[in-house]
Amino acid sequence: MKKYLLLFIIAIFVMSCSKKVEINGKITGGGPLERIEFIDASGVGTLPLVNLGTDKDGNFSGSFEVSKDGMYEMTYAGKRNLIYLKGGQKLNLSGNGITFPMEYVISGEAKKNNDFHKANEKFLLEYAQKINMDELVAKGEKLFLNGVQKIEIDLNKNIDENVNKFNPDKGVIQWDKNNISSIILKLLAQYRIGQAQTSGNPSFKVSKSFFDYEDKLQINKDDMIKGHATYREYLLITMSPDFQKFAESKTKNKKDIVISEIFSEFLKQRDGISQVAKDYLLAFVISQDIHPSADAKNIDKIKKLIDTDIKDSVIKNDLFKLQMAITGLKIGEVAPEAALVKQDGKAYKLSENKGKPYMLFFYASWNPYIGEATVPVLKEVVNFYKSKMNFVFVNVDDTKDQFIKTSNSLLKGIQGVNVYGEKGMESDIAKKYGVYGFKLPCFVIIDKDGKIASRSFVNLGEQELVTILDKLTGLSAPKVDPNAQQMQPQLQIDPTAPQPANPQPAPTK
Repeated sequence: MKKYLLLFIIAIFVMSCSKKVEINGKITGGGPLERIEFIDASGVGTLPLVNLGTDKDGNFSGSFEVSKDGMYEMTYAGKRNLIYLKGGQKLNLSGNGITFPMEYVISGEAKKNNDFHKANEKFLLEYAQKINMDELVAKGEKLFLNGVQKIEIDLNKNIDENVNKFNPDKGVIQWDKNNISSIILKLLAQYRIGQAQTSGNPSFKVSKSFFDYEDKLQINKDDMIKGHATYREYLLITMSPDFQKFAESKTKNKKDIVISEIFSEFLKQRDGISQVAKDYLLAFVISQDIHPSADAKNIDKIKKLIDTDIKDSVIKNDLFKLQMAITGLKIGEVAPEAALVKQDGKAYKLSENKGKPYMLFFYASWNPYIGEATVPVLKEVVNFYKSKMNFVFVNVDDTKDQFIKTSNSLLKGIQGVNVYGEKGMESDIAKKYGVYGFKLPCFVIIDKDGKIASRSFVNLGEQELVTILDKLTGLSAPKVDPNAQQMQPQLQIDPTAPQPANPQPAPTK
């Protein structure tokens, strides 16, 4: 009996510590190609945690791990909204395809927290429309400070009233209060920097009362840096003038400078900043240095910087995932094997191509670029290079039935091996090759020895990709039709991610 009781207690403990969120719902009138994604709104990598599709009736379901209780972004059809989630929750979402996720109905364990947050957001938006910031800034420091303090009091009063109305958890209450503080701090920083610029006096300083008020708003510094991108933007704004001077001295007469390196060095000299803040701020700047056209040497510098200067293991891991998603696996590394199946259900190994170079082509039926934009160019590429290399078409649709249907119709007549990654976007191969919805379709070249030979491409017409194919095959491709190239999708750094209102500090040219 004691044994079973112990097992029961262990099971309850495991359930209480679960970080998985289970979600289901329905979107009426939505497009069949649209996907629902959830992103950690406070994270640094801004990569989707899950990518969910709807059936013909608009129903969807899925689950994903959350690293912490907090605010997450829902995205759908180019729109986004925030939702507060806790590990172990089950919830239901519903809405209309035209307005979702800007408007949605929620039920289940997450209802009270999100009804509370939505009420606060509604009040904030309505309140903001009544404020004339230009007029407030023009009144001078004392009146500006009084005006901003009134804004803070009014917004926090509304939160307190909604606490009594909705009885939310402490976590979401603190998040919304920290959000108000972050917004106010950013206004203060913009005022401080703006006054220095408009007055023509670079040494302009606000009064002690101004600085004291800023300090008062930052009593939860670490929580704010962890949970609020707006607070990080505030810190970056305040650092910008000093960093400009620092960077100018470090980059003079130097080439191939990675801003992240300079910023890391700058942060090491700032004793008043916690390691938590340094990790998040450096991570923000590093994420801006990671882009598809980044030089391989610079990517190596960035990876080393992540490994040595970022102390938080979660941030470190998120940045490595972002780097792989944007630039791909390291050239020269052995291409990782992954679980794949062919249409007949038989397993397939990438190593079957060893001895001959090959292209991996990742695609899904719901991707808007796959049809008219990609397939005709893909067919030309395959026909030209097929005598010297292989082609492996990796489908990441939600089901194997959809894979068979899509591959038979979309890739009919194109020479290559059609394979499926079980679980689609959550598949083994998608994770190992850093494949996300915003990156589809994408292409990776493997050499005859089974090693990575290129970064990830989303454009078959890129000259760099053609050069690699020519080198591996010994062939010389004809020039690409510029019109066909324009039809190809261009890779962006997670287009679902919120873009900061203020760019990261950068040296003056």
